[in-house]
Amino acid sequence: MKRKQLRVGRILLGGFLAELTVFAVVFPVLYLLGQRAFLASILIASALMPFIFAVWVCRGLESRFVLHGALVGLVAALIYLIIAWGQPQPLLYKVAHALKIVGGAAGGVVASRRRPERPVLRTLKD
Repeated sequence: MKRKQLRVGRILLGGFLAELTVFAVVFPVLYLLGQRAFLASILIASALMPFIFAVWVCRGLESRFVLHGALVGLVAALIYLIIAWGQPQPLLYKVAHALKIVGGAAGGVVASRRRPERPVLRTLKD
């Protein structure tokens, strides 16, 4: 596979895992800390989880980091929209979906800056 192609499989897996971990974080918060903490955790987790998985998806890439990251967030948002099909979406959830895309894109930015430097060839002087 060329490194310039989209990593569709990793994007889909990263988006799925990001959304899964959002659920894994926010529902225990609801039961342990209550409604107010639950609502705050939705926003935090919606930005943080796609960020983390976008960094993972971008490992080994040479370009298109932000695109890959944003797509991770988009997949996570679409998964929730499919699960909640036909249900009303409060404004908080719409903001959370936007944060998923922004968080994923930010993960792509961080991944682009963490790329390993290519070794510089040095010439030997006699």
